[in-house]
Amino acid sequence: MNTALWIAAGSLAVIALLGGLTKTFVPRATLSAAPGGAWTAAASDGFVKSLGIVEILAAVGLILPAVLDIAPVMVAVTALCWVLLMIGAMVAHGRLGEYKFMLVNAVYLAVAAFVAWGRFVVEPVTN
Repeated sequence: MNTALWIAAGSLAVIALLGGLTKTFVPRATLSAAPGGAWTAAASDGFVKSLGIVEILAAVGLILPAVLDIAPVMVAVTALCWVLLMIGAMVAHGRLGEYKFMLVNAVYLAVAAFVAWGRFVVEPVTN
């Protein structure tokens, strides 16, 4: 189970890092023209970049606390926060009728819920 939780957390961290770097460094006009990026047209530059930074921090929070054994419970807390973020993403995509992206976000939500449940209940990180 520990291996599955590490794989899930690592996968989410990669997704969060890629999404965060994109939102932080790619111009909003470019993002709004990309598939799934229509929501950025109505958002401010600051909001999109802030969301990108939150996603970069999520990538860090899904891995480093457990690796460094500094407050490893933060892995589960970060995963729980990712669940909330994915709910917001699903709402944003749903408002635009982007149901394919809602499904993608639902998968990310399920993986994050698995990590949160696994690290809070089944196999908390302890070194």
